[in-house]
Parts: sequence; C-alpha cells; structure tokens
Amino acid sequence: MKVIRLILLVFVFLQINLATAQQPDTVLTFEEYTDRVSEHHPLALQAQLRSSFGEATLLQSRAGFEPKAGADVNQKYFSGDKYYSLIDAGLKVPTWFGVELKGGYELNEGKYLNPEHYVPDAGLWYAGISVPLGQGLFIDERRAALRKAQIYAQSTQAEQKAMLNDLLYEAGKTYWAWFESFNKLLVYKEAYTTAQLRFEAIQRSAQLGDRPYIDTLEASIQVQNRQVSLWDAELEYQNATAQLGVFLWQDGNIPLELEDNTTPPSSQTISSTTVRPELVGQMDSLIDSHPQFLIYNYKVQELQVERRWKQEQLKPTVDLNYNAIAEPINGDVMENYSINNYKWGLSFSMPILLRKERAGLQLAKLKITETELQRSTKKAELQNKAINTINSWNTTANQVNQYRKTTQNYNQLLQGENRLFNIGESSLFMINSREMAYINAQIKLVELTAKNQKAELATQHALGVLSP
Repeated sequence: MKVIRLILLVFVFLQINLATAQQPDTVLTFEEYTDRVSEHHPLALQAQLRSSFGEATLLQSRAGFEPKAGADVNQKYFSGDKYYSLIDAGLKVPTWFGVELKGGYELNEGKYLNPEHYVPDAGLWYAGISVPLGQGLFIDERRAALRKAQIYAQSTQAEQKAMLNDLLYEAGKTYWAWFESFNKLLVYKEAYTTAQLRFEAIQRSAQLGDRPYIDTLEASIQVQNRQVSLWDAELEYQNATAQLGVFLWQDGNIPLELEDNTTPPSSQTISSTTVRPELVGQMDSLIDSHPQFLIYNYKVQELQVERRWKQEQLKPTVDLNYNAIAEPINGDVMENYSINNYKWGLSFSMPILLRKERAGLQLAKLKITETELQRSTKKAELQNKAINTINSWNTTANQVNQYRKTTQNYNQLLQGENRLFNIGESSLFMINSREMAYINAQIKLVELTAKNQKAELATQHALGVLSP
C-alpha cells in the first residue's frame, strides 16, 4: 500500500509541474508599458501642449514690438468747397529700450486749412524718435508682458514634466498592482491544482482501502477553500487588468484593451532593488530641479517683473518727441534738409497722491512674499517625501531578500513533511498545515516584491525624475 501511496504522490507532483510549466504567451514589461503611456495617453499628449501654449503666448507678447504702418486721412467738403484735406502716413518701430522710432509723410491742403497744418505743396517728410524720460524708461507694459511671457514659456515646460511625472506615477502604481494580483493568482492556481490532485489521489487511495474515507472529506474541504480563494484572486486580477486598461491608449483617442494572453512578468523574474547612491548624493539638486518646485520659482520671477513695473509707475510720465522735417525737392528729401527744420514736444503727467500706484506696488510685494513662503513649504514637502520614500525603498528591499529565504525555508518544511507522509509518519492535516504556511509565504513575498517596486517608483516621483 505504501508503494501505491508513493506512486500517487509522484503522480500529483508531476501534474503540478506540468500545470505550472506553461509560460504566458506575451509578457508586458514595465518599460514597455510606461513607454506606451508616455507616448499615447491623452494626459501625456495634453502635457505636450503646455509648451505650445508657452510658445504661442510668447509670440503674442512679441507683437507689442512689431513695426506698425498706418495712415490718417481727414477731409471736409461743404457747398462745393474743399475745406481741408489732412493726410498723414507713416511707420512706427518700437524698441526694447523704450525708444520708439517713427517716420512718415504729411500732405495737407484746403481752402480753410488751419495754419498749423500748412506744409509745402510737395508735402513734408519727417523722421524722429519718442523717448520716455520718466515712467517707462527702464521698463514699460510691453517689456513687462514680454518678459513674463518668456518666463511663462519656461514654466510650461516645467508644467509638462510635472504632468508626466504624476501620470507615470499613477500608471506605475496601477501596473505593480496588476503585477501583484497576477502573481497571487498564480499561487492560488497552483494551490488549487495541488489540492484537487491530492483529493483525487486520496479518493482513489480510499477506494483501494489504503486510506480512511474521512481523509477524503478533509481533502475536499481544502479544495473548496482554495476554490474560494482562487475566485477572489481571479476577481482581483480582472479588476486590476481593467484598471490597467485606463492607461493604455493609441494616439490619445483610441482606448486599448489587453489581450487575454498578455500578462506581467512572474515575481521570480523581478529582483529587489535598492536605492542608487547617485540619487541620494544628488537629492538636493534633484529637489531644486523638481518640476513642481520650478513652477514656484517661475511664479516668483513673474511677480518680480510685475513688482518692477508697479514700482516704475511711481515715476511721472515724461515723454520727449523729436522729429526732423524736410521738404522733398524733385523727390529728394535730403537736398533741402536742414537741422533747423524740426518739430518737438514734451508731455508730463503725474498723479498727486499715487494711491493706485502705491497700492499696486504693495500688493505685488505681498504676492511675492506669499509665493516665496509657498515655495519654501513645497520644497520641505518634497524633501520629506523623498526621504520617506528612500527609507521605504531600502526597507522593502531588505524585506524581500529576507522573506525570499523564509519562503524557501517554508518550502523545505513542506518537502520534509511530504517525505514523512510518504513513509507513513505524518498526516494529511500536517501536510495541509505546512502547505498553507508555504502558500501564505509565497503571497507575502509577492506583496513585498510589489511594495519594493512601488517604493522605487515613489522615490523617483518624489525626486521628479519619472518624466522623460
């Protein structure tokens, strides 16, 4: 009878090996998965638009420095008389230094022309400059808008990286949850197959009179319990697979579904990872270049430009205009040019109490202070989060390495109990007990492996290095 029992057990383990030897048709690695997410997910494509927004805003602000051609025509006719005709056409060229260059042609005529508009019959050419001597000398609204647009263009690049960093973090957590559910399912499938084959072997053994029928009841209960656990694992894997599909797209508008034969890698092929020394050594510089921290830097820079412009508005408005004028003779402007022919003007204005200007400057300073405090808080949060994730990364790596040995020890206990069972010195209860301990150890090892991978992912997210 012992020979029959031994043959049955050998048959059981051969069936287990055959059941677990099949390999998945397609393995979706973490690198392949994140590459697809970063290239095709709608949020990834939306993040790419951020830099386009910055470029468009910068282009729009440059329009304030475009040369402008214009003409002003005013004519009046009454009772058959041409009272006046005023024509002034020219070109204005604003510059970064606040000086505006201009030139043009003026032709005025009419029966009742205002004397100040008298010009020679051939018209009058003019060329000159307009210089702000007070407000607007060092910065004006156009230059402030352009500078803020340049800062915003840089900020959009940081926003793009921040969006990708967050997206890949959420996608990565979903992947490792899928990995964890799949490998748990493998453990429960193997456990259920083992229990089912053992039940069939014990049932045959009981029919041959080698074992009491009460053992078939205990083996049947194990099959039922493991069937329930297997159903739970299948449900968890199905839900994890559906959640993973949320991050799989084609060109940002076509959702994809995983094929049934697509699986994550087995936990045996995933090694525990520890913190790379270069990440720890570069932690301060990585935090300073973190996209979320850079966004606050750019906000402060924009507010400093605004503060500078508000401070400039405390000055009086003093604009000096000078135009050299010349009458064209035979189409030649320079032939009759003289430095004594010119037109100039000076304008001055200034609020007496400067309430609006002083309030605007005070608000700009308060916004800078507020944003700097927010930036300091954000940096402290990022540093604390990075330290916590690094600690978790190292701890889970040690746990995986330690528990891998523990799982092997549980397996050795199970194998030893099987040998005792084969020679009649153990019971089905002890076999089930050892086997449950080994199953729980496998599940724990899968959980720790996934936890270690998530800790590495969280560290990279905290340091802002997930985005390409």
